[in-house]
Amino acid sequence: MAADISKDTLMLMLERMWRIRHFELKVIEVYGQGEFVGAAHPYIGEEAVAVGACVAMRDTDYIAGNHRSHGHPIAKGADLKKAMAEIYGRSGGYCKGKGGSMHLADFSVGILGESGIVASSVPIATGAALAAKLQGKDFISAVFFGDGASNQGACHESMNLASVWNLPVLFICENNQYAVTTSYKDTVSTERISDRAQAYNMPGVLVDGQDAIAMYEASSEAIARARAGEGPTLIEALTYRFEEHSLGLDRIRKSEYRSKEEIDKWRERDPIDVLTKNILDSGMGTKDECEQVSERARAAVEEAVEFARNSPFPDESELYEDMFSAEMPIP
Repeated sequence: MAADISKDTLMLMLERMWRIRHFELKVIEVYGQGEFVGAAHPYIGEEAVAVGACVAMRDTDYIAGNHRSHGHPIAKGADLKKAMAEIYGRSGGYCKGKGGSMHLADFSVGILGESGIVASSVPIATGAALAAKLQGKDFISAVFFGDGASNQGACHESMNLASVWNLPVLFICENNQYAVTTSYKDTVSTERISDRAQAYNMPGVLVDGQDAIAMYEASSEAIARARAGEGPTLIEALTYRFEEHSLGLDRIRKSEYRSKEEIDKWRERDPIDVLTKNILDSGMGTKDECEQVSERARAAVEEAVEFARNSPFPDESELYEDMFSAEMPIP
């Protein structure tokens, strides 16, 4: 562990990881009870990636996420109540209940939003970095995308332009081993996705995505490069999703694409357990302190669920509102 990581930073990372874990477990629970409709893609098992990267950033830095869409905003400091209300389709949500699970945005803490379109957030974050350069600002941007998205043209085009224009952006590939049910080993021509950075003349960094501290350190270095005008970095975080690709998928897909032994092996390196052990072994926190962090996160999620349940649905009269960022003449 790097000596310059403070106890406050470690505890903040642990808190946000527990907030994501309890949030996702609650989403799975209420989905099973039929309390909301629509898709949801649990981030359980991957918490260290978003948290390690986001805690290294400032509130004024921007992130863009993907369809596995709850972990990134929570890692950046999103309001749990607004996030849960959006999933419930209620007017108290981030998008007034009109966006759902895959569209959580909060510019006040730098969350540009997410999208269900694979790799579509990559050019958004690249555009934010271009804005920083054109405006002479010192904010950076980061985008989280999966191993499947790494094969999309939008991803390659964005990385190429970011390097050509020397933009302050982090490309963070969450390699959770599978694009739905297809192994990245069957679709990626290089041994590692981070190897592709060579083609775009940027650093490619392979990181243990189950270790929040490793993610924090790698992200901090890439952020420092970006702020210094040294351009983009591609970070490949090796991680694993413990749940199915999306809620309900196990009911319709009968073929087994991964074994129980594989899942159990990855669960042995639960990212929350890894960080907790590092905190305890380093003497930066006690078992009681770590347990209190988890309980606070659990309580915050319970409050978020009650807020969502008690929020009204959007009124029918609002159906055509918020469709554009500014009023546009309709012919």
